[in-house]
Amino acid sequence: MAQTLRTRLPPEIFDLPVEKMRAGWYTDAYFNHTRDTLLRDGRHPRVVMQIFQKNDAWLGGMDEAIAILKLCAEVDGLEIRALYDGDKIAPYEPVMHIEGDYTAFAHLETPVLGTLARRTLITTNVVHVLQAANGKPIIFMPARHDHHRVQTGDGYSAYVAGQVVGAEIGVTTDEQASWWGGRGIGTVPHALIAAYGGDTVLASKKFVEWAPEDMNVTVLVDFENDSVRTALAVADALGDRLWGVRLDTSESLVDRSLSDEMGDFKPTGVNERLVWNVREALDERGYENVRIVASGGFTVDKIRSFEEKGVPVDAYGVGSSLIRGSNDFTGDIVLTDGEPSAKFGRHYRDSSRLELVT
Repeated sequence: MAQTLRTRLPPEIFDLPVEKMRAGWYTDAYFNHTRDTLLRDGRHPRVVMQIFQKNDAWLGGMDEAIAILKLCAEVDGLEIRALYDGDKIAPYEPVMHIEGDYTAFAHLETPVLGTLARRTLITTNVVHVLQAANGKPIIFMPARHDHHRVQTGDGYSAYVAGQVVGAEIGVTTDEQASWWGGRGIGTVPHALIAAYGGDTVLASKKFVEWAPEDMNVTVLVDFENDSVRTALAVADALGDRLWGVRLDTSESLVDRSLSDEMGDFKPTGVNERLVWNVREALDERGYENVRIVASGGFTVDKIRSFEEKGVPVDAYGVGSSLIRGSNDFTGDIVLTDGEPSAKFGRHYRDSSRLELVT
């Protein structure tokens, strides 16, 4: 497994709504009420808060959470110790230790926990998919399945997962790639094919006329539900400009190339037999260098099954399954003015892995 970089993104990169966060707009009301009560009473307890979650996971969102504390806390002087994005974490292990005047950061607990929860979920999901794919590239494709405001951090979480595994991860929007300076990638889509009257070959030719020379041209070949015929036609038309074809057959359809083979396998969607048919047809025509990208309903389990059976996929496009699930975080005040103060069942946990944030 690759070693993650022990560096942190600068707080300014996250473009946080600082004034609204300082005003408690993103915070559960009871934390704002707690802070207001303490301030009215003139009480400024010095606390230690420890943040943890309950799964085996890979950490995401830590740099963003640190930025929230650094830019939105009411006073300086908080001592923050934390793990790094991409660190493997165990159940109940502290990932962050915050020490200081509680009224300085009480109103930030909700966005800190929410950031860690969302980003760790994405990072962990992508790590699992990359591991299942045995080092093959993954295209991170959930942008169309969620609100546009989550793209930036989710894309970076996917990038972190790629660093963890040491495998290639591509994202589909420039916003997803913005924190590390990448660019979005994409194929010749159904929309362009439709714009040329359903003619995949014509759309592909026009795309190549526009595309930069260094772009890896990949073409969707399922528009007419005849992936073998379309893949060969596109390969004949584009020659060396064709990097790959992408299979994306709907889960409710059976590709025409399978009409004489049904009976002993599930024929719908992008299945093993369809991939083999396309691969063998391309190879027989002399297009051994044309890659196959598979997408549409892929999950960790489906990718793992394909890899175990040696299905000749060169890269996977994965969408909504990468943003599903949960990875909740909890923040506990475990010490107050130097004395134990955790609720029953919780306690201060020492961790030599936490590093001081400067």
